[in-house]
Amino acid sequence: MTTAAPQRPDLARELLARAAQSAVHRAKRVRNQLDAVHVGQGRHAEHANVKVLRRILAEHDWPGHRLVGPDAARAAWSIALHSDDDLIFQRAAITLLGRAVEAGDALVKHWAHLHDRVLVTSGCDQEYGTQFLLRSDGIELCPLRDPASVDARRITVGLPPIAAASEVVRRRYTPERSDNGTPTVALAEAA
Repeated sequence: MTTAAPQRPDLARELLARAAQSAVHRAKRVRNQLDAVHVGQGRHAEHANVKVLRRILAEHDWPGHRLVGPDAARAAWSIALHSDDDLIFQRAAITLLGRAVEAGDALVKHWAHLHDRVLVTSGCDQEYGTQFLLRSDGIELCPLRDPASVDARRITVGLPPIAAASEVVRRRYTPERSDNGTPTVALAEAA
């Protein structure tokens, strides 16, 4: 990975701003602090974020550390990770992110998270145990392929043991109920 100034600070600023705004919106949504209008506005913003990232991918491939710097590369990953409404886009992003990882221009743990997210969104068991469901009655690890060997797989992509990651998720997210008593369900990711 490089620590030099990014080649495209303009793209870095845009990715950082979009990901930050999206993170604030997701946090409010998980805590049931949004009305229907704001939820809709957030969905529109997510679609706009995907459109921008799709353009960047078409012009530059994955916006890695050299192009936009580590923080903005993380922002691009976050946008791709939360684009659950566009599975085709997520799959394309995995391919480009994987190439960037092979070139030393992105983090393999980001690839593992996105890989798991696509598997879960597609109805398959995840590989690395990065995806959890937040429910009103607690946090649940999404189905996992071969749970006995998950820690060995996690080590290969720079992730801590599943028990430690699960504890981080449990501390980060407090299950809540909405004002009308319906359970809160959201997809979360672990470190």
